[in-house]
Amino acid sequence: MTAENVLRALKAVSAGRAEDAVLSVRDLSVRFRLRGGRTVEAVSDAGFDLGAGECLALVGESGCGKSVLASALLGLLPGNAETSGTALLAGPEGAAATDLLAADEKTLARTVRGRRVGLVPQSPAAHLTPVRTVRSQLEETVRALTGTSRRARRRAAEDAAGRAAFPAGHLDRYPHELSGGLAQRAATALALIGDARLLLADEPTTGLDRDLVDRTADELRRHADDGRALLLITHDLAAAERIADRVAVMYAGRIVEIAPAHRFFGPAGPRHPYARGLLDALPDRAFTPIPGMPPELSALPEGCAFAPRCPLATELCSTRPEFTADLACHHPEHPRA
Repeated sequence: MTAENVLRALKAVSAGRAEDAVLSVRDLSVRFRLRGGRTVEAVSDAGFDLGAGECLALVGESGCGKSVLASALLGLLPGNAETSGTALLAGPEGAAATDLLAADEKTLARTVRGRRVGLVPQSPAAHLTPVRTVRSQLEETVRALTGTSRRARRRAAEDAAGRAAFPAGHLDRYPHELSGGLAQRAATALALIGDARLLLADEPTTGLDRDLVDRTADELRRHADDGRALLLITHDLAAAERIADRVAVMYAGRIVEIAPAHRFFGPAGPRHPYARGLLDALPDRAFTPIPGMPPELSALPEGCAFAPRCPLATELCSTRPEFTADLACHHPEHPRA
């Protein structure tokens, strides 16, 4: 990480304080009710602050609850979901904050989604209208958010496409005519329109080659650098290292560590054994996979969910560790030399 990125990360420490936060999440939990009376604890007691000008990367293995958390913030969960906790989104200057978990559908649809919170979805095909071209969807989004003239809408749509590296020659194509990578870039362009104060990017680099991953990540970083907040949900640790100020590590529905990116990816490394395992599994590091498999969210153990896979586990790990000082672990590792 460059000295510039380290300085940016240090500034983000103060930007992410609760009193300055664009988004302040406390005790966010999501439970799904299943047939037969069973439940799935998809997210448990998640908490973090996200400040203006900051990028927080939420990382972890597939199925750990990252995308469920994002869906909860936008009220996009299915009917069998139950949420608890608070997620306060700062209001416009002088206005009260909005609790995204308590807001009704009318409020979310009319004043939050696309206006105050932009979304780059994990599955772009589900968010693109199949019977309309990419250009028409971009221009309609511009019209809904800004109400500008037709010529201005066209320019704004083309500008958003350019920012997302979506080729101008494909603007008049329909979603079914796009590759997965192009659909992802079209969805990113839609999310960038309106310059929402908070952007949720859920696996925004899926299906892209490395050059486009870097270009997309850099554009999302510019969104934050302009004074907005970015929650990057990703399994791509290289993209997270490139643009994140802080990293939140999620395992089995729970955030187990939050660390400054320069420490997380630097020589000191993370302190939670699972977070270290994620880094050690990378090809440019030890290339050593974490043994075992994550637990089923419908059958979580009583204590530390990572204990069955952890080389440091003891009897103490049969009790659930509290999340204190940005860490939930009975046996945190010391910083590497």
